[in-house]
Amino acid sequence: MKLSRLVKRRTVAQEMADVGAIRINGKVCKPASEVKEGDTVEIAYPRKILAVKVLTGDETAIKRKAEAYIAESEREIDPDTKPW
Repeated sequence: MKLSRLVKRRTVAQEMADVGAIRINGKVCKPASEVKEGDTVEIAYPRKILAVKVLTGDETAIKRKAEAYIAESEREIDPDTKPW
């Protein structure tokens, strides 16, 4: 999450995974879950849910500015409710 810039800090990404705010292919993931090319990742932010398709999971390629993902959908949510 951090390398792709979907979440700014690793600790925040870990906390989001711990509370179930990140799903991989529709399943709640753990902080150490591996993301592979072709996976769909959904991230619940306080005001929206963003779904992205993973283009590469290669850290070296991402560091060399390869596109890590493509946005599939984004939907607004009520910040007072849990989306999942």
